[in-house]
Amino acid sequence: MPDFLLVLFLFNLSLFLLHEMDAIRRSEWRLFIVLKDIEDSKAYKVFTFLHLFLFVIILTLLFSEYQIIVFWFLDLFFIIHAILHLFFEKHPRNEFKNTFSRAIIYPLGILAVVHFLFLINS
Repeated sequence: MPDFLLVLFLFNLSLFLLHEMDAIRRSEWRLFIVLKDIEDSKAYKVFTFLHLFLFVIILTLLFSEYQIIVFWFLDLFFIIHAILHLFFEKHPRNEFKNTFSRAIIYPLGILAVVHFLFLINS
């Protein structure tokens, strides 16, 4: 049976994947300096395609001898990610100003803190 830390991490990773699905629906690329000025139909393809590599790297490393490093790195990323979304709340192109999106983003950051604290104490 998987241990608590792994289950907690996988739950949080699932929240991240849900957020990325929501990010495509809400055109998150409009918030990125590199993609914001590209035509939406092209930016959508680039943004989506880049996630293929992101997910393959995360999943490959997660099930390798580097699992603990992935835990640390992604916990920190999820925390910073939630904080950035908080800072971008008033951005005119931010389409995550709804209960559904917030119910994914902020618990993602909070659970990453919880996981990180358990990781430190284990």
